[in-house]
Amino acid sequence: MPEVVVNNVRLYYELHGPVDGEVLVLSNGIMMSTESWIYQTRVLSKYMRVLLYDCRGMWRSEHPDGPYSMEQHADDLAALLEALDIPKAHIGGISYGSEISMVFALKYPEKTKSLIIIDGVSEVRPFLRAQTYPWKLAAERKDPELLYWTSVTLNFSAEYVAATQSATAEAIKRFSAIDLKSFAEMMSAFYNIDITNELSRINCPTLVVIGEEDRIKGREYAQLIAEKIENSEFVVVPGAGHALCLDKPDPLNTLLIGFVLKNS
Repeated sequence: MPEVVVNNVRLYYELHGPVDGEVLVLSNGIMMSTESWIYQTRVLSKYMRVLLYDCRGMWRSEHPDGPYSMEQHADDLAALLEALDIPKAHIGGISYGSEISMVFALKYPEKTKSLIIIDGVSEVRPFLRAQTYPWKLAAERKDPELLYWTSVTLNFSAEYVAATQSATAEAIKRFSAIDLKSFAEMMSAFYNIDITNELSRINCPTLVVIGEEDRIKGREYAQLIAEKIENSEFVVVPGAGHALCLDKPDPLNTLLIGFVLKNS
């Protein structure tokens, strides 16, 4: 199991694809692991080098005590790239991971070839906080089944939920493996993000992607980000919910391949 210690924390990571390929980093959403990118890894690794990792507090990486912050996650990613001798990469992520990516691009522009923001936000408005606060409460009350049921209809499209109904028991079992203490710390880090007024400092080519049916971090957040970053492209994926990499992997893969190759 590939691991490296950076900033006094042990991070799990994976590298897929040609050793000499362009490097694309994909940072996880808050409930995701590296396995959640399976539909991307299979395809993208034919065209580029894909770096996946669990950030501090997630799955196979170390779970130190909090508090956590997006700036801390960005510093961890920068140290991970340095440890792997990757001076510059295409920096991307989904949801929580896209917020890490934006902060990374702001802190480390010299390490950022391009930026990919999937279902992300640059600030947390009251309605979004109210939507997601039950997740934090479920984590604090150590109730993984409640965390599942309060999140599934927000994360996925109706089509996806219907198609995967038979796997509900397995999904709840997987939620039981989440470190709920660390999850609550990450929720606090998420609530503290407030970088909208800084986004104009991002100059690298940027792709902003949002699922048409994203009920959590909707189109208004993605449009705001695209408006603030001058050198950006804005794409809405039809029929996709918030967990776009699982919900509609094929159109996302096409977007990622085209964008990375164009900016390599």
